[in-house]
Amino acid sequence: QVQLVEAGGGLVQPGGSLRLSCAASRSIFNIYDMDWYRQAPGRQRELVARITSDGNTDYADAVKGRFTISRDSAKNTVYLQMNNLKPEDTAVYYCNAHIPISSLDYWGQGTQVTVSS
Repeated sequence: QVQLVEAGGGLVQPGGSLRLSCAASRSIFNIYDMDWYRQAPGRQRELVARITSDGNTDYADAVKGRFTISRDSAKNTVYLQMNNLKPEDTAVYYCNAHIPISSLDYWGQGTQVTVSS
């Protein structure tokens, strides 16, 4: 079992920055891929960024060049640095840990990000 706890959401003006964190209950990064998803009202949950167990990263087109995913294995924490935020980035952001092609899949509780002037 893995518990994930997100933090760092809040209200920010367009063009501003936020850093989300996702703390895992134990050391998992060497075998789990870590994702950030988001879900806006009335929309499906979408993948925003991924960092694999090998350290490779990938991003949704909508956030490329603005968001950066990283991890600190010593702290069992994954981060999502979000720069140049736009109103369309407003959503609940969720952390996910999973092992590809397995049933091992864990979610955090989500953290609200609101981009508004």
